[in-house]
Amino acid sequence: MALDTKILLIEDDPTFAKIVTTFLTKKGYQVSSASNLQSGQQLLSSEKFDLLLLDYRLPDGIGLELIAKMGTQFPVLPVVIITSFDDVRTAVKSIQSGAFEYIIKPINPDELLLVIESALDKKEPSKKQESKPKNAQSFIKGESEVARRLYEYVDLVAPTEMSVMIIGESGTGKEHIARSIHNQSKRSGGPFIAVDCGVLSKELAASELFGHAKGAFTGALQDKVGLMEKANGGTLFLDEIGNLGYDVQIKLLRTLQERTIEPVGSGRSIPINIRLISATNENLLQEIGSGNFREDIYHRINEFKIQMPALRERGVDLELFIQYFVDQANQELDRSVKRLTPEIIQVFKKYDWPGNLRELRNVIKRSVLLSKDDVIGTELLPEEMISRAQTSNPNDLKLVQETNERELILNALIQTRYNKTKAAQLLNIDRKTLYSKMEKYELE
Repeated sequence: MALDTKILLIEDDPTFAKIVTTFLTKKGYQVSSASNLQSGQQLLSSEKFDLLLLDYRLPDGIGLELIAKMGTQFPVLPVVIITSFDDVRTAVKSIQSGAFEYIIKPINPDELLLVIESALDKKEPSKKQESKPKNAQSFIKGESEVARRLYEYVDLVAPTEMSVMIIGESGTGKEHIARSIHNQSKRSGGPFIAVDCGVLSKELAASELFGHAKGAFTGALQDKVGLMEKANGGTLFLDEIGNLGYDVQIKLLRTLQERTIEPVGSGRSIPINIRLISATNENLLQEIGSGNFREDIYHRINEFKIQMPALRERGVDLELFIQYFVDQANQELDRSVKRLTPEIIQVFKKYDWPGNLRELRNVIKRSVLLSKDDVIGTELLPEEMISRAQTSNPNDLKLVQETNERELILNALIQTRYNKTKAAQLLNIDRKTLYSKMEKYELE
C-alpha cells in the first residue's frame, strides 16, 4: 500500500470519525475528514483523493446526493458507503448509483481494510476492464428451475451475434452472465471489456468509450484509445447503460449502425467490430417515456432479453451460494470455517436479501472474518437481520405493499432533497398524509 494513498472520510459522528482516522493513519493511509456533505464537496474540489468513505446519512443530506454530483463535478474515484443495518436497502441503491461497496456499522477493522484494499485495487478503469485470469475460480450456476432456465437462455444466445440486454436487481450477477455469453461465443478468443457506466463522468464518458485525439479538450495531452476500440473483435459489456448521457447515447447508436467510431476531436472514423451486451436495473421503457433514454437505441441493444432472478427467488440455490462464498472467504481470509449452524441457515432462508448475491457474499465474508472457530452461528449476524428475517413473510401482501410504498416515498424525498412540499406534489398526496407516512416508515 502506497504511503501517499489519500482517503476522504465524510462522517458526522466525531468519535467514530476519530477512531477510523486513527486506525487508517496507523495503517499508513493519509486521511482527511469532513462532517457534512458541503465541507466534503469543498475538500473534493480542492484536493485529489484515492478513495471516499461516505456516511449514508449526514446532517445536510444523504450520500446518494454526493455520488450523483461526483459523476459530473469530481474525478471518478471509488466510494465506500458506511451505513447502519436499517439502511441496507438504500445502501444497495448507492451501489446502483455508482458506489463500489458498502459496510455496516459497527465496523470491524479487518473488514474495513479488506473493502478499502479491494476498492483501491479496482480504482483504475483499465484494471476493471481486463478479463479475469482463465484460472480464476468459476461461478456456480445453481440447480433451481430459474437457474436452469437462465443458463438455457445463455446457451441459446451465446453462439449468435445478437445484442443482449440483461435486466435484474443490483447484485444478481449480471456481469457474470455477460462473461458467460462471451466465453461461449465465437468471440471468446477476443477481448471482453466491461464498463460500469455508473462511474463514467458526464464530461469524460465519450472519451472513455470512443477515445480522443491529443488537444481535443483541456487535459487531453495525448491520443487516447477508447474502450470500444480495445474491445474490437470481442465483446463490450455496458453495465448500467441507463446512466449514459443523451449525447453519448447518440454516438453509441451511430457506432452500432455504421460499425465505426470517431474519437473525440479526431475527425476520423475507425472501423469497429464488437458485440454489445448491456445491463440495467432500471426500467428503460419508463426512462424512454420520461425522455432520458432513446427508444431507437433501446431496440438496437435489446435483440435478446435475459431476466436475472433475485436471490430470494432461487430456492435451493441459496445453500449452494452460501457454501461457495464460505469457501471463497476461507481462501481470501486464511480461515477454516467448515459449516453454518442450522439456525443461521434458517435466518438466511427467511431473509429477503435486497442486495442479492453481493449482500450474501458480504454477510458471509464478515461472519467468516469474525468467527473464532470453524462454525458460524447467528451470534455473528446483526440483530436487525435476525429480527427482519423472523418477521418477514413473502406471502404477506400488506408487507409487500408497505415496502413498495416506503421505497416510493423515499425516492421522492431523495429526488426533491427532502423538500416535503415538492415530494408530496410528486407523490400526488397532501403534506399531512406525507408526514404521517414518513413517521410510519421512520423516514425523518
